Amino acid sequence: MKHKELLVGTALGILGFLVTLRVNVWPVLVLCGLGYLLYTSGGQIRGIGKSKVGTVIAYTSTVRFEDIGGQDVAKRELIEALEFLRDYERASALGIRPLKGVLLSGPPGTGKTLLAKAAASYTDSVVISASGSEFIEVYAGLGAQRIRELFSGARKLAREYKKQGAVIFIDEIEVLAGKRGAQVGHLEYDQTLNQLLVEMDGLRFDSDVRILVIAATNRPDLLDPAIMRPGRFDRTVTVGLPDRKGRLEILKIHLRNKPVADEVDLEDLSRETFGLSGAHLESLCNEAAISTLRRGGVTISSQDLAEALNKVILGEKLERRPSDGEMQRVCAHEAGHAIVAETIRPGSVAHITVSPRGNALGFVRHSPAEDRYLCPREVLEEEIQILLAGAAAEQLMFGSKSTGAANDFRRALDLAKRIVLYGMSPLGVVDKETVSPDLLARVTNDIIQNAERNAMRILNMHRAVLERLFHELFEKETVSSAEFRHYLHVPGKVSWRWRKPPARKSRIRRRI
Repeated sequence: MKHKELLVGTALGILGFLVTLRVNVWPVLVLCGLGYLLYTSGGQIRGIGKSKVGTVIAYTSTVRFEDIGGQDVAKRELIEALEFLRDYERASALGIRPLKGVLLSGPPGTGKTLLAKAAASYTDSVVISASGSEFIEVYAGLGAQRIRELFSGARKLAREYKKQGAVIFIDEIEVLAGKRGAQVGHLEYDQTLNQLLVEMDGLRFDSDVRILVIAATNRPDLLDPAIMRPGRFDRTVTVGLPDRKGRLEILKIHLRNKPVADEVDLEDLSRETFGLSGAHLESLCNEAAISTLRRGGVTISSQDLAEALNKVILGEKLERRPSDGEMQRVCAHEAGHAIVAETIRPGSVAHITVSPRGNALGFVRHSPAEDRYLCPREVLEEEIQILLAGAAAEQLMFGSKSTGAANDFRRALDLAKRIVLYGMSPLGVVDKETVSPDLLARVTNDIIQNAERNAMRILNMHRAVLERLFHELFEKETVSSAEFRHYLHVPGKVSWRWRKPPARKSRIRRRI
């Protein structure tokens, strides 16, 4: 206190002396005022505090569990863990030990960070967000110090916001809490993890601030077993990719503040977006709105959503265009994929295009009737037939194949090897380490050749449709699912015939 009074007195004396010399002291007063505000606020302005742990963001979350779709199981598991923090007295009366940590595990973009924010909102707590990489330094001891600062800062910020709880969210925790001993000759990782274990063991729920640690990771297999035991991270919540119903909920959430045309069928869109995460679906809705703005529309149409889906999956359209000869091969290739897929799985083809996007010169987007998580041998063989159909169509129309089917061949071989190694071939259950390479190659080759023969048989059955679809793709570059099914089921009389183009010039000759 004496030092503070001495400092204030000295500052006033200096200001008075400057005033007598007729010096403008207003800039000095402004700087002193800003310094005082930063000092009294503990380095925080509007909830953003700068500490040695990077930029620590502290705020009261406005995200609710109702704003998160497609994760009903994860929300239910997390809410159950949060009830102990929200209603501590009732939990204590039942003798329940509140949970100290919750680990959110799942692929990127599935909503782990949103769940952490919703947890803070549900418990009326402040959120402190940090990344696992912010605790790792070259110098020993700094990581452990930053862990201590994180927990002490959480208590301080909760008191400043007058909250009884604080949620510490650590993203990419596998960087911070990896298995000890993995870093040979460098103990900084181990010391940082040890300090985190000590801090979590020291959490007490009878204090004025109750802390819950929520961590997110894409690689739970890399975590040290010590941090996963009960009393630290008591519960692991799997945040996986949404199913069809979940994707429909997510689409409704992201489109509720956007004008959508009446003709848009979100059920079909949710079926076509199998395998996409919540982040992908949010980007899809945003790109659809951008497409509507670009064309000067008022409402988001089905075409805008289809264009946005292609962009999210493959990327933006490219300016470059292949030569006519290459484009003809691409058209035949994609037509082959579409015809075999629609024949084997009716109603599965959603869109056919030969507009270059990303690394793809053409693309057939599929719309599965239902989400599939188990694949019997028949399904794998059907998938191999669809993959080989592009090259088979090139062989049928041009008499040769091209390098455009290289990725299809790799995927088909991978599926054929799965059939053998998963015990679905005539060999039965085999071991990859003991089975003869020649035998494995022979059985795999038999699967590939049989699938290629079936694909060629289907294309020969629909030769007229193949040529007509080839012509339409070459002229328009894009064929909708409705147009394609009309060609397939009502092929009509073909009024033109494909002939192999000359060496230097490619063209289509019509029959007279």
